Order: sequence, then structure tokens, then C-alpha cells
Amino acid sequence: MAAVSEKESVTASGGKHEDIDETEEAILFPPIMKPLRLADSDNSRGGRASVKQEYRSIRVYENRYAPVKKHWMKICTPIVEHLFLEIRFNVKTHCIELRTCKDTKDINAIQKGEDFVQAILYGFDVNDALALIRLDDLFVDTFEVKDVKTLTGNHLSRAIGRVAGKNGKIKYTIENVTRTRIVVSGHKIHIMGNYQNIRTARRAICNLILGKPPSKVYGNMRAVASRLAEKL
Repeated sequence: MAAVSEKESVTASGGKHEDIDETEEAILFPPIMKPLRLADSDNSRGGRASVKQEYRSIRVYENRYAPVKKHWMKICTPIVEHLFLEIRFNVKTHCIELRTCKDTKDINAIQKGEDFVQAILYGFDVNDALALIRLDDLFVDTFEVKDVKTLTGNHLSRAIGRVAGKNGKIKYTIENVTRTRIVVSGHKIHIMGNYQNIRTARRAICNLILGKPPSKVYGNMRAVASRLAEKL
């Protein structure tokens, strides 16, 4: 009996070693998988999509009613024709509502649609916000002036003025050098671009808020931008 049990234990241990070897091989050589799409995930009955219908609701504040109404067709067209989502403006709740449908192909379409609408509500131009749908490495970063330095009253107003500059000159310069888009909305600052460019623009804006002269900020910003260009 002892011999039998010993053989069984050896067999069991051998089976475990084989399983470990197969697992290690699977880790070293993982299978190549295509991105998941809603059309590929079929349910066993009727061939319907097994992914649940998703909803997103984005609040529209009163100061953004006029731009949304003016550019409503430009907002709806890419969401319906490119992302294959359903969109509507709920008059009772003052929200833009998005949801997936049977024609939605990309599983990330609902997130792209929400980012696109939210960027327009932040104040970005519709043509600039379209890049969030077409490109995958873009996003919007938001922070407040008070996150950099605690300021109140006239000090806060002067800090916002240093970021914008006369007739928006400083803001436009930062946008052109870092290849980003910047919106200054009250004490909030929104930056749209890729990770490296957003980090460069945010560092320049923070230095302006802290009181550094624009000429020194320009020099540092151009040096960082040139290094990034050399790497690319």
C-alpha cells in the first residue's frame, strides 16, 4: 500500500511539473489575440451581442448651451457615422446622453464619444476635439490654479493673466511649441495632447503661475521640445 501511494504521489507530482512547464511555455509564447469587438462577441442564442448596452451621460452647464446648440450637427455626425453610437440631448436633465447599439463595432467607442463631448464642453474647438476620436494616444488633462499655488483675489487673477498673456499671446506660444491645445476657463486649465506634450505644457504653465518670467519659461520649453523632437 505504501508503494502504491508512493507511486501515486510521484505521478501526481509529475503531473504538476508538466502543468508548470505548459504554463511557463504559455507565458513565454502568449497567443496573438485581435482586439475585441462587439460584433465578434455573439451570444449562443440568436447570434445577438452578449455585451451589455452601455450608457454615458454628460452634464451640460448653462454657459455651454449656446455652443452646443450651434455645433450640434458637428457633434452628432462623428459620433453616429464613425463611432456608430446613439446620441440625444435630454432637455429635462440638461445632459447629453450616449449609448451603444447593435451597429457599434468598437468596444471603446462609448469612451471615445464621452471624451469627445466632454472636450467640447470644456471649451475646445470641435475640429480639435475630433482628434480624440481619430487618434488613440490623446487625452485631456485638467487642473486648477490652486493646485499649483494657493492664491485668492487679485493674486489669482494675475496668475491667470500670466498664463493667458496679452490677447492670448503666451497661451498660443505654449500651444505651438508643445503641439497641444489649451483652454483657460476661470481658475481651471484644460490641456489636450499626448502624454509628453501635456507634461511639457503643464510644466510651463505651472512656472508661469509661480511667477517666473515668460522669457525664461520660453527658453526651458523650447529646450525640452527640441530634445523630444530629436528622440522622435
